[in-house]
Amino acid sequence: MRIALFEPDIPQNAGNIFRLGACLGIPIDVIEPSGFIIDDKRLKRASMDYYDYLDLTKHLSWEKFYEWSKENSYRLVLLTTKSQKSYYDYKFQSKDIILFGRESAGVPDNVHETVDERLTIPMVKGPRSINLSSSVSIVAGEMIKLMSPFCHLDNPS
Repeated sequence: MRIALFEPDIPQNAGNIFRLGACLGIPIDVIEPSGFIIDDKRLKRASMDYYDYLDLTKHLSWEKFYEWSKENSYRLVLLTTKSQKSYYDYKFQSKDIILFGRESAGVPDNVHETVDERLTIPMVKGPRSINLSSSVSIVAGEMIKLMSPFCHLDNPS
């Protein structure tokens, strides 16, 4: 299982997600262009020294990422506010890439039309959306249920 960020805008969110991926052993894919340079000081501050534990792959474009994902038999699962299907009813599989859109605009229609599944995090009526790094954390909690044999409690704190 992997987490992919489509053209992320905010380095602090990406840094938090990188740290989460490093701690949970979830590889992270960044689909360029992003709104910052990957070695941005705010990004490194948010991910701290966890960057060294991160399995990070950068993809030059959506097209390159999509081609790579299909060559490697991944299913693309988009988290979006434009779905009625809840993430907690979904049966995650080891070859899923959970895709999250840009903080400012989500993903374009062609990405919506291309993914294998579209899921949402149920929310109360009114608020627009949950912060990107918080959304990734919520869904990662479900993802690691599948990965639990790979996670260890060597350092419970």
